[in-house]
Amino acid sequence: MLNVDTHVLLYAVTGALKPRELQLLQNDTWSISAIVLWEIAKLAQLGRIAVDLDEPEVVRVLARLHVWPLTREIARASTRLDVRGDPADELIAATSVVHKIPLVTRDRALLRSKIVPFAR
Repeated sequence: MLNVDTHVLLYAVTGALKPRELQLLQNDTWSISAIVLWEIAKLAQLGRIAVDLDEPEVVRVLARLHVWPLTREIARASTRLDVRGDPADELIAATSVVHKIPLVTRDRALLRSKIVPFAR
């Protein structure tokens, strides 16, 4: 199972994945942190993305993946990361740490982490 960050999920929905991301995602099941749902809704509300949670392709993709809830353990782990990002990204990374699942991200700040497991 892979943990997919918000932007990679949006790239998947819009057909903008890089070849390596496409290869990784084709060969495994996907999951997301619950904060990804909020981020998509917020980005759509702010007009920063053209898709929203009710878009048919988004609904189809979301139906096929696991959503990790935000837990006390994840919140705590987000404060112990060896990198800093925006709070949503930290919760997404902490989800990978707690559940020991590789993260698929393009976020340069997160990719500097030595403790977050990444999909390779």
